[in-house]
Amino acid sequence: MSTPSRFVTLFFVLIVLLIPLVSFLNNDFSIFPLKTISHLFNGKPNHSNATITYNGAQKEKPRPWRKAFMGFKDINNDQYSRAISPNISKCFPVELPPNPVTSTNCCPREISTSKFIDFNDFASPNSTLRVRKPAHLVDEEYIAKLEKGIALMKALPHDDPRNFIQQAIVLIATERITFPIPYQDTPIDIHGSWLFFPFHRWYIYFFERILSNLMGDPNFALPFWNWDTPEGMQMPPCFTNPNSSLYHELRNDNHLPPQVVDLFYGSTHSDDATPSHKQVLYNLVTMYKQMVLASTKELFMRSPFRLGDQPRPGIGSVEAAPHNTVHTWVGGADTPNHEDMGTFYTAARDPVFYAHHANMDRMWTLWKSLGGEERKDYSDDRDWLDSEFFFYDENANLVRVKVRDCVDTTKLGYVFQDVDLPWLRTPPTSRKSKLLRKGSRYSKTREFPLVLDSIASVIVKRPRRVRSEEEKEQEEEVLVIEGIEFGSERGVKFDVHVDDDEEKLSGPDETEFVGSFVSVPHAHRHRVSTSYKIGMSKVLESLEAEEDDHVLVTLVPKDGKGASPYKASKLSLFQNSKPSFFFFFSLQITLLASFFFYSFKLYKYYWWFRV
Repeated sequence: MSTPSRFVTLFFVLIVLLIPLVSFLNNDFSIFPLKTISHLFNGKPNHSNATITYNGAQKEKPRPWRKAFMGFKDINNDQYSRAISPNISKCFPVELPPNPVTSTNCCPREISTSKFIDFNDFASPNSTLRVRKPAHLVDEEYIAKLEKGIALMKALPHDDPRNFIQQAIVLIATERITFPIPYQDTPIDIHGSWLFFPFHRWYIYFFERILSNLMGDPNFALPFWNWDTPEGMQMPPCFTNPNSSLYHELRNDNHLPPQVVDLFYGSTHSDDATPSHKQVLYNLVTMYKQMVLASTKELFMRSPFRLGDQPRPGIGSVEAAPHNTVHTWVGGADTPNHEDMGTFYTAARDPVFYAHHANMDRMWTLWKSLGGEERKDYSDDRDWLDSEFFFYDENANLVRVKVRDCVDTTKLGYVFQDVDLPWLRTPPTSRKSKLLRKGSRYSKTREFPLVLDSIASVIVKRPRRVRSEEEKEQEEEVLVIEGIEFGSERGVKFDVHVDDDEEKLSGPDETEFVGSFVSVPHAHRHRVSTSYKIGMSKVLESLEAEEDDHVLVTLVPKDGKGASPYKASKLSLFQNSKPSFFFFFSLQITLLASFFFYSFKLYKYYWWFRV
């Protein structure tokens, strides 16, 4: 063997060893050998994860070549960015569910891709910050302004992008446009992923600017429906006056004031089952679980959605409830698909939509203020920061915006009025001692896979028991249900209980009731494949189950059982920890050093035998 050939071989082996390091530095654990290691340390579940499917669902074929090339992406080159950037020049008609209340033309007026402007910070540092107030606390003068603004929006020509209906179309039109080639067949969905909060923040922001411009009041701010405090748990009265522009006919008449909102509502839920005082308690505990116990961005904001991924990779805690549940609670009981609020293709036609989402926007701000190192955005992920959307401003200009520009509301010129947060003082309680729970814990467990058309329990092995307080701070134990598949045109809801009794399931104010997966129907009819995760560290501590090898997980189907019942095949628990950069770097150096050491040994022996 000649000397040049040995160096060529050495060069290619070195490149192979360097690929994982480059991939890691680009936040893409997709190439061996770091792939397996990162799955252990970065919260990737193993093959025992849960799967819930509807019959006939199909998944996208994997494209391993894509991730391999992403390992070499240039962080200064947008060509290799996987940020979401839709092609707004094309919009296709929506395929609506049966008997819709509106037409299939959900596209805005024709858009020229050469006629948009990039977002500039509209709020100067010296400008007065607009203050968004609770809807139940605003005065008559404010209500009159809001009614005037909505009336003016409704009176604009229909083809004006600032028209109220045109603004409502924005919600679904965003999901009717396409990605650029070669991802043109991948549907866009701003729900069920890390795009949910930034998209809706931008949406409400431009809606608010249009309103304030039409009424000539630059300091005007939208109200938020304060459904997380007892005084605000009814539909705001200003939206229920039949003579007001804020009134909407397509609502559930049984849910008008004084009815208390149900933050874990399902469409088949009985409206008279829970007394008002008990419902208030349920709501406060629900908020505690969704906000306080969702202690990491993966649980609160949920999964990344990058260019080339299948949409809706995973729903965040407050998006499932109270976001989706309030949509369903408000939606009409007598309309074919619970229009308007009860299905996404018409939701923004109801003026209360904007007050609801103003409070959701507030939840994002509040969650980051609750303390803890993990309560922060995906601010170190360029694909999230550079994802972009398009909206019309108050002058009917098409504006391109990026996620990175909306992370801080003060830079957008608004803040939220401070109000009491009673849910911070209302944690769930366990109704049973550990000894009583053990009595009937494993009496009715079932084997997977199974059809989830009735209550089903399964024993799930824990990854590791008995952890120190420091370990629990660093690693959140997570229950994962992966591969949940269903038709997007249908509403789906199932509750999740841990170490509970099937014969007498715990209520929403109790620790054993750990969460609900909730999906609101979409207009575009396709198969959704998603996942659901629940933080379990505090739950297991409250249940005195930290030393147990297994837990009992019970799934309780509520909505969507119909003609195509969903199936469940696997469940798992894993401990979600963060990989150390220095750990991986030292690991890679060790691999390289070992390679050079043994290469030198082989080289020496090779020449020894030659001699």
